[in-house]
Amino acid sequence: MDSSGGLPDVSTITMRTPFRWLGAGWRDLWKAPGPCLAYGLIVALLSFLLCYALVVSNAAFWVLALTVGFVFIAPMLAMGLYEAGRLIERGEKPTLGRMLYVRPALRQDIAYLGLALVLIYLFWGRIAQIVYGLSTYHLHRTVNDFVTFATSTSDGQSMLLTGSIVGGVIAFFTYCLVVVSAPMLLDQKTNVFAAVATSVRAVIENFWPMVLWAAILGVLTLATAATGFLGLVIVFPWLGLASWHAYRELVPEHAPSSQ
Repeated sequence: MDSSGGLPDVSTITMRTPFRWLGAGWRDLWKAPGPCLAYGLIVALLSFLLCYALVVSNAAFWVLALTVGFVFIAPMLAMGLYEAGRLIERGEKPTLGRMLYVRPALRQDIAYLGLALVLIYLFWGRIAQIVYGLSTYHLHRTVNDFVTFATSTSDGQSMLLTGSIVGGVIAFFTYCLVVVSAPMLLDQKTNVFAAVATSVRAVIENFWPMVLWAAILGVLTLATAATGFLGLVIVFPWLGLASWHAYRELVPEHAPSSQ
């Protein structure tokens, strides 16, 4: 432990480390493919059904906003995968039941973190509405109309550029808060303030490798939208398990207590 408030020490990593996390997550995925892929399927189905409901309701703008905003809430959705990673690390076999009902996650500190992410997500949605409203006087009710506006008009392209910059800043801020804190909170002895502070320190002390890790997470997650979210079946559990390895290497002495 260091002397600054009793927070755990943070390891120094290199630019190659994130790729090692991906490899470790991929190996873990195939140690328990049934429950992990089932978990990914559940997330994929929920994502598809939500976007489908928005499309048929002619809420085209919200399809894009919710797809991009998915990265804000993904860390909380991945709690079951952190639990799977924890069990695999201990030599145990994860089950879908234990991944869906994560007992260490049912406590106040994780609720605080989840509430913070929801508030950031709602803030992002409001910002996206403002950017959209300042870009056009028309309401594009279908996906085709919205995509045409966004890609073939100067106002639409400016909207995409502005939204990407603002959204990217908010997303990276959120990432700094949760990249370590979400899995770290599986330890009952950790509070949300210590976990968030450790997460921010991990990013600051390994800035460029953690920027690379953020880019990998964001690109792979958002790329699944092109598959109608079907890609989440594999990508989401893969990245969730890899994120567990990221936490364990960044905060190596902070082993979660047995449950």
